[in-house]
Amino acid sequence: MVLFFLPQNKIHKVGFTATKKLGNAVKRNRAKRRLRAVFCEFSSSLKDGTYIFVAKQGLFDSSYDRLLNDFKKVLTRAKAFKVISND
Repeated sequence: MVLFFLPQNKIHKVGFTATKKLGNAVKRNRAKRRLRAVFCEFSSSLKDGTYIFVAKQGLFDSSYDRLLNDFKKVLTRAKAFKVISND
């Protein structure tokens, strides 16, 4: 998957997309549903901003645990997680 992230204050927008290269409408919708399900796991710990997730072909072959791990890596690389201070 690919992530485009634009940090913005007090705005939390999310978009999921899949191109026709992935297959027919059923496969594209399944890919977007999988991305949405994983996003729900992390949504409370993310910074405000605009997120656009693009599904790639390997999404269908990955298990849910691998997808969670890849999602976390992409979000970490984009520095999209909130910084939690221990004050």
